[in-house]
Amino acid sequence: MTDTSTEPVVPTTAARSRLAYVPAQTPAAPRNGGIVPMSLRPVHFVMPGGVDDPAAPSGGNAYDRRVRLDLPGFGWRVRGLPVDGDWPRPDDAARAELARLLRRLPDGAVVLLDGLVACGVPEVVVPEAERLRMAVLVHLPLGDETGLDPAVAADLDARERAVLRAVPAVVATSDWAVRRLVAHHGLDPARVHVAAPGADISPLAPGTDGVSRLVCVAAVTPRKGQHRLVEALAAVADLPWSCVCVGGLGHDPEYVGRLRSLIVRHGLEERLVLAGPRSGAELDATYATADLMVLTSYAETYGMAVTEALARGIPVLATDVGGLPEAVGRAPDGGVPGILVPPEDPVALAAELRGWFGEADVRRRLKAAARGRRAALNGWAATARSLSAVLRRLPDEPGEAA
Repeated sequence: MTDTSTEPVVPTTAARSRLAYVPAQTPAAPRNGGIVPMSLRPVHFVMPGGVDDPAAPSGGNAYDRRVRLDLPGFGWRVRGLPVDGDWPRPDDAARAELARLLRRLPDGAVVLLDGLVACGVPEVVVPEAERLRMAVLVHLPLGDETGLDPAVAADLDARERAVLRAVPAVVATSDWAVRRLVAHHGLDPARVHVAAPGADISPLAPGTDGVSRLVCVAAVTPRKGQHRLVEALAAVADLPWSCVCVGGLGHDPEYVGRLRSLIVRHGLEERLVLAGPRSGAELDATYATADLMVLTSYAETYGMAVTEALARGIPVLATDVGGLPEAVGRAPDGGVPGILVPPEDPVALAAELRGWFGEADVRRRLKAAARGRRAALNGWAATARSLSAVLRRLPDEPGEAA
């Protein structure tokens, strides 16, 4: 269904009250970045070993791949250094390999480290911060992962704090994440920077019938909370929806098993599909069928799947957590291209789904706002520019703590 309305979005009364604080977005950056580098400075980018594995997609991996490609446009020659291991809790062999890799780098080298690799091993990273010019990129604070044993979460939290306090620069993926890291770890705000994920503007999604096709793009893990989506969909089983959940199934097999059992218990096997990971043309085709993007996370520092949907003009229904309000954002006319619901509240999610199906005017306005937000999204050049600025400001003398 094609919608030509340009009215600003008017969500339900409850949604208006929840969304009143969503910040306006900065203007989109020039697509070419405005820089033609004359020479390239070297930066060593330490990443998880599976960063290029299409069978294990994640927002963090996608971010790492893009900035690795785009930083050369801002004057950096990127040497990717993937390190295999079960990060952030590696075995002795992975820990030793990371230590060997860092020891081989020359004194004063600029090093960008993915926090998934760096933040769990202060015994490896902190000593090297005395001689290397380090910045750590935090996709998600380690202790914020859902489902961790409290003792494990506390240990990871302490390890991350030691690493982030030892390096001169920390990069987060949203303003919310910057505030979270500064407050939680007691960091100097001047040394914590934001480089929000970009988005590639894609063709407008034609959708299915304009209302009934729901898509969730997220790894199937406790943090992404797909069980809440199942419970909400079971409560609106009388409506003519179908839903495909796209995302890796290998991160937490026990959770996947419980989720499949929940789907069967509610009799939704024919309507809710766990499709596994998709990428490239296959993922594009999935988005093209979507009428509404749904995301039920417990924690997000930003929410790249949200901006991927908005880049195709698809409205969003998501939980009101972390950096998701920033990702949803606003269209230039002030319209909000989605609805945020309280976390841990499948009843509220079900109520908004009923509103989506029952209020054609709201659907039209949400879609118009999504198209407006699409046009205003920053590209990945803005991300690379922000990250480049952080790297250029690293102190000449290593060892300055954050």
